[in-house]
Amino acid sequence: MIRSIYFILLILFPFVAMSQQTPDGSLTRAGQQAPVFSFELERGKMISLSDYKGKIVLINFFATWCPPCRAEFPRVQNEIWNKYKDNNNFVLLAFAREETWDTVTKFKQGNAFTFSILPDEGRKIFSLYATQSIPRNVIIDGEGTIIYQSIGYSPEEFEKMLQLLASRLGS
Repeated sequence: MIRSIYFILLILFPFVAMSQQTPDGSLTRAGQQAPVFSFELERGKMISLSDYKGKIVLINFFATWCPPCRAEFPRVQNEIWNKYKDNNNFVLLAFAREETWDTVTKFKQGNAFTFSILPDEGRKIFSLYATQSIPRNVIIDGEGTIIYQSIGYSPEEFEKMLQLLASRLGS
């Protein structure tokens, strides 16, 4: 009897694990604790997401070659970063999926972006949150809970994100 139960669980486990991923490739949802990770904030300087406890953190996953990402970034710069960069309760981290420091540095300078644009070589960070689809935005509250997620870029969804940030950080 116990062997039968063990065998059934062994067969069902892959299907249960696959059901954690949504059709859009998300591995996380609003209301869950955000996966914690370490990353290079600048070359040679490691930091952890947990170092931002108590702050609202917006994580943007993108690629330099991605047209919707490139359409979204000027709005991220002008309507989010320029507005909240001096707010001590806000952090913006943009991770370039599968790109290097050299690539993100050129991209940042070539487009005059002033927020943190960081490499995510090998999708190490992205793979904690999703399996596919960019741009992808995740907002994490001060307790480490995901309070917002979006996939793709649309003006309407971007407005929802702006409204949430304004409600948490002030206009």
